Amino acid sequence: MIKKLKLGDLLLENKVITHFELEKALAEQKKTGKKLGDVLIELGLIDETSLLLFLSKQLNLPFLELPFYKIKPEVIRELPEAIARRYRVIPIDRIKNAFLVAVADPTDVVAFDEVSKKLKKHLRLVVVREKDLLRVIDEVYRKTDEIASLAGELEQEIGEVSYKNEMDEEMGDAPIKKLLNSIFEDAIQVNASDIHIEPAENGMRIRQRVDGVLQEQVMKGQTLISAIVLRLKLMAKLNISERRLPQDGRFSIRVKDRKIDVRMATMPVRNGEAVVMRLLDQTQGVLRLDDLGMNHSMLEKFRYHLTRPHGMILVTGPTGSGKSTTLYAGLSEINTHDKKIITVEDPVEYSFDRINQVQVQSKIGLNFSNILRSALRHDPDVVMVGEIRDEETAQIALRAAMTGHLVLSTLHTNDALSGPARLIDMGIEPYLAASAIRLVMAQRLTKRVCQSCAENYIPNEREIKWLQAMDCQTENNPIFKKGRGCSQCGMRGYKGRIGVYEWIEITEELGDALREGDLKAFMLLAKKKTNFKSLTWHALAYAKKGLISLDEVLRLSVELMEE
Repeated sequence: MIKKLKLGDLLLENKVITHFELEKALAEQKKTGKKLGDVLIELGLIDETSLLLFLSKQLNLPFLELPFYKIKPEVIRELPEAIARRYRVIPIDRIKNAFLVAVADPTDVVAFDEVSKKLKKHLRLVVVREKDLLRVIDEVYRKTDEIASLAGELEQEIGEVSYKNEMDEEMGDAPIKKLLNSIFEDAIQVNASDIHIEPAENGMRIRQRVDGVLQEQVMKGQTLISAIVLRLKLMAKLNISERRLPQDGRFSIRVKDRKIDVRMATMPVRNGEAVVMRLLDQTQGVLRLDDLGMNHSMLEKFRYHLTRPHGMILVTGPTGSGKSTTLYAGLSEINTHDKKIITVEDPVEYSFDRINQVQVQSKIGLNFSNILRSALRHDPDVVMVGEIRDEETAQIALRAAMTGHLVLSTLHTNDALSGPARLIDMGIEPYLAASAIRLVMAQRLTKRVCQSCAENYIPNEREIKWLQAMDCQTENNPIFKKGRGCSQCGMRGYKGRIGVYEWIEITEELGDALREGDLKAFMLLAKKKTNFKSLTWHALAYAKKGLISLDEVLRLSVELMEE
């Protein structure tokens, strides 16, 4: 049994806080109704770890670093999610005839009683940080069971009703709403960037992209996919009777007090229609430049060119490499009252105050080149072109960069050096590219090593040979990191992603080489004169700092070689 303690008196008795501080905390507690411990932490009178260590000592309970404990999801699920969330408590292991139970508040007698009744076994308590416990709850109590249950309910309700009849009535509307809500909640819970809903042979497949990797759940029920696609089309205001052609749309939803913009695309496939939804969390806002992962010299160079009055900044890389995020972060930094900024996007992903954002609508002739011509008549200081796709757009953007505008844009090339070459391949005159371009950046997203379970990694013989070929200073025995997998990263060993960059600044000498149209000479000169460092080199520098694993560097190296 745990003891019922008067936390304030105990802290006072042990001179952890003063009388004045306790009175202040009690007054705040009276206003908010929160637990005294939470109030003390919020007021900065004690930090969470110190409080938990104090309580664990007083109650003779061990304090556990939960991120380093190999949890058993099947044990945790023996306690209903509602109880786990309400009382901030989870069973993490079985020990003989008892459960090892992690608690965030070891003084909560009610929580102890409720968990005892539910698990019906002896409990051995360990004290953990609340934020660590909540991360485990989010990771383990996925919505997969709920999604499967709601899918079964929906399948049963729809029965043999045809697509046409279902379209006429709101048959299965409530179960569909619940099912979609659970799908979105689950995606937000694991920070998924995309949701894929695809028809399978005898049901449907739901896949979520988390840190660039797809996770899959398959469900039975042939009529499910039609009902779900119909509902999503209605939400995105698409043509619900058109199932032969692809359609694009967007809508906004609120999930767990977060406003999510959803970009949706449908496509006819063999067993029906597939849907992909890109999730854009408007609540979190745009990343700052400092959070992108650029090293100091790159950050300084990028910021310098963002403040120049004219010229073009090109960001290159494949789809999903974070190019738009980089440009948004740059725009956010220079978005001041004395600058007029116009963006031409397809689609508009994040909304900014003060920035005029224009959405491309090809169906009515509102394409990149037409919008760009019009935008230049609105006296902008800065123009962002979402993507240069053709010669006409490239011509207008480059001439704008030469005539007093700062132009930011993206291009699909594998590296920074081939950026100017791609424009010339489009039909741009070399002199125009040489005169307008100021900075070309290439980027990729790499998976971060989970800092909660990172451990030293010694390269094997094959990796050592590769490092030597990369001229890595192996004599200094750099220490690499690798995640072993923990509750914080879902046993994957990595959590989140970080950008890896390479760049080339178009100096006067490089500009002269580019004007002559000799691209090979331009690239050789760029590597020689600017101490150019490749994406792989920068990724390796991050690996030496323990930010990403050596495996991730090798994966990037192979990917670039194949391209």
